[in-house]
Parts: sequence; C-alpha cells; structure tokens
Amino acid sequence: MKIELQEMTIRDLTADYQDNEEAGVRGFSGQLDIRPPYQREFIYKDKQRDAVIETVFKGFPLNVMYWAVRDEGGYEVIDGQQRTISICQYVAGDFAFKGRYFYNLRTDEKERLLDYKLMVYQCSGADSEKLDWFETINIAGAQLTKQELRNAVYSGPWVTDAKRYFSKSGCAAYGIGSKYVSGELNRQAYLETAVGWINRGDIEGYMALHQHDPNAAELWLYFRSVIGWVEATFPTYRAEMKSVPWGELYNQFNGELLDSSRLEAEVARLMLDEDVERKKGIYSYVLDRKEKHLSIRAFSPAMRREAYERQQGICADCGNQFDLAGMEADHITPWHQGGKTTAANCQMLCVEDNRRKGGR
Repeated sequence: MKIELQEMTIRDLTADYQDNEEAGVRGFSGQLDIRPPYQREFIYKDKQRDAVIETVFKGFPLNVMYWAVRDEGGYEVIDGQQRTISICQYVAGDFAFKGRYFYNLRTDEKERLLDYKLMVYQCSGADSEKLDWFETINIAGAQLTKQELRNAVYSGPWVTDAKRYFSKSGCAAYGIGSKYVSGELNRQAYLETAVGWINRGDIEGYMALHQHDPNAAELWLYFRSVIGWVEATFPTYRAEMKSVPWGELYNQFNGELLDSSRLEAEVARLMLDEDVERKKGIYSYVLDRKEKHLSIRAFSPAMRREAYERQQGICADCGNQFDLAGMEADHITPWHQGGKTTAANCQMLCVEDNRRKGGR
C-alpha cells in the first residue's frame, strides 16, 4: 500500500468543477470524483458551509482530506466531500458568504483564496489494504460508516446499481422494507443489512465477489423475497417487527411449511406475557424456540432472598449449603412450560448446578 501526503491549492481543486447528473460531481481538472456512487449527498447546512469558507478566508488550516487512487486512473474522495463541495460551490458562485459572492471579491482577495493550500492524503493499493486504511481514518475521526468504507473499497458498477435500490431517498428497498429495516438510507444501512442477510454476515466477501458485476439484481431480488416471506408468515404487523433479523430467519426457515395463524396466536400470547421483556425477540423465538431472544424477566433481589431463606441456603439440586452470592435463581416450573417469574416459582441453585441445568 502507498500513502502520500500532497499539497494543493484551492485553484487546483476547483479547476473544471462541475456538478450535473451526467458527469456527476468532479473537480481537479476532471481527475477527482468528488461524490462517488457510494457517498452520501451534500448534507452541510448553511452554517457549516459558511464555517468552511470563513476558515479559508482567515487562513486557518482545514482538516486533512483523504482521496483514493483509482486503478483506472484519477481519484475519488473518501473523506472531505462536504468541505470540498462547499469550497467548489463558493468559487463557482453558487452562494454568497457574508453578503459577497466569489465574483464580488477584489482581485487580491480572489487570488489569496485560490492560493490557499489544502493537505490531501492519497492512498493506493490492494482492496484489503485500503479497507484497513479507511478504517484507521474512521477511528481518527472521519464520519464514515463501515458500509461507506466497504463501498469505497469495492466501488464499481455493482455498488452504483445497489445504491439505486438501497441508498437513495424513496428508493425501492425503503418502499417495501421501511417497516422491517432500521437505519439511515444515506448512511448505507439498508444496503449493509441486505448484504449481511444474503451472505450470512460476510459482507466484505460478497462485495469482493460481486464488485464488477454489471448490476445488483441478485441482491434486490433476494431482499424482495425476504420481505415477501415476512409479510406472508406474519401478516399482522406490529412495530416490534422492525429490526428483527429477518434475513437470517428467511435463510433458515423459508423452505418450511409454516402455519401463519398458529404463529400469530403464539405471538399475540407472548406479547401479553409480562415475563417477556424483549418483545421483538418473539419473532425469532416462535421459529427457533431459543429463549435467549426473549430476555425472560429475572427474579428480583427480594424473590431471590426469600427463596434462599426458605431453603436455608441449601441448593435444591445437589443439597449442599452455599452463601447467597454462590447461588442463582431458577424457575421451578420452567418458563416455557408455563412457569412464571414469581416468588412461589423461585428456587435457588448453586452456580454449577444452575449452569448445568441451563445447558440441558
């Protein structure tokens, strides 16, 4: 991997700046892709944009920017897009700062602004090296999500098409999945979720394999299948259905014949069960029967103390005596058999016996 720190002027950065649908947002004499397909839209408010220009006017240093060197030539912005666009828009005359557009400035003021020096790190290397480097940038303070970093490393026609489905305001994925998926579209949350689902958590592996695919149709069709399966399996919608790991459940159970009426009856019953503290976990539980999804309500300290005194500190399993700190509360009648988290249903077991029982 090669990393170089380059000094350039605003004059260099803004040369041949353009922002249009056909060419995208470009600068640095057409060599710099300021808003690659994976990047978010321009989100600076007027106050933030003005702060950038004021920093330049005062001659104060802006934070270092980061560019990736493209294999086919040219560069793309990894961090610094908002600052870069603010500068380019001002020089292009798109907005005024303190009542003056760039073209209103005196000649010496224009020259001083155009000669302002920017510091840019340029990175080139293998995809895995770039990902490590971008993650380091993020730790240092760049505001990129993990998925934005992945998009930067594996940029290509697949990412461009995936953004059309998963990353734009009002996109198709939001239209059918907003009730089931959480996160911000423009921070790539929907795309990250979908890729994590289809490749069982190995997001980098899937993106590396499909980086140069002409489109992301496979991922989109899979996402549609997941949402369709959810709606057919659990036709009664509840707010708790948002952020359930639907892709994981689909991958495991979509080939099974499920009784949606029976599932709905159980879901409704568990929603009313005061011992179930994590309601959204109900949807995983009714399929795989793992109680860990539900966060079953724990016995209170008073209940544990009452059971301990009732048993005189003797473990209900092995019959040995222990201090309270060496024991744990357990349901006499298991929760899944109808036992409730009440004092009458509480018994104390030594730690070893309780853990052994939990493993059975």
